[in-house]
Amino acid sequence: MSEHELDPLPYDYDALEPHISEQVLTWHHDTHHQGYVNGWNSAEETLQENRESGDFGSSGSALRNVTHNGCGHILHTLFWQNMSPEGGDEPSGSLADRIEEDFGSYDAWKGEFEAAAKNASGWALLVYDSFSNQLQNVVVDKHDQGALWGSHPLVALDVWEHSYYYDYGPARGDFIDAFFEVVDWEEPSSRYEQATELFE
Repeated sequence: MSEHELDPLPYDYDALEPHISEQVLTWHHDTHHQGYVNGWNSAEETLQENRESGDFGSSGSALRNVTHNGCGHILHTLFWQNMSPEGGDEPSGSLADRIEEDFGSYDAWKGEFEAAAKNASGWALLVYDSFSNQLQNVVVDKHDQGALWGSHPLVALDVWEHSYYYDYGPARGDFIDAFFEVVDWEEPSSRYEQATELFE
């Protein structure tokens, strides 16, 4: 059984200030995200023990914990990778072309993504949907409710209150605006290229 680990942030804890504070990044990454990694590992250990003993009484809840914590770990990892101190630009290259094709314009995509972020009780995601061969914005509540089967997340925005309340209070819209000041399209563009190579 492989053990899941929390990677360090790809930048310093204060690198996204003033848009996201060092305090929020420190707590959110080191404590909150670490909790999902720990939860995933614990659930995997339970499943392994149950397979060895043949007693599957606790496997159902452990599988649910794998889904919840695994999705939390994966989406948080994407969230950190989607931002950088050099961010704040617009996409370019093939991902920019695809956004234009599937949404009509970057502004149309951004407006819809912001609407998703304002209505989610978890995450707003830009995904490449291999089933329909389209980019889609999706609203994901918690970490795993509202996911689109066959989709590959490209941009992830965490809109749980722990992501912004310390910095912005109840003004989620201000946090969403701040995200666009640090969003970095290099990593999502690379992920888009990988996904389309597999499915197109």
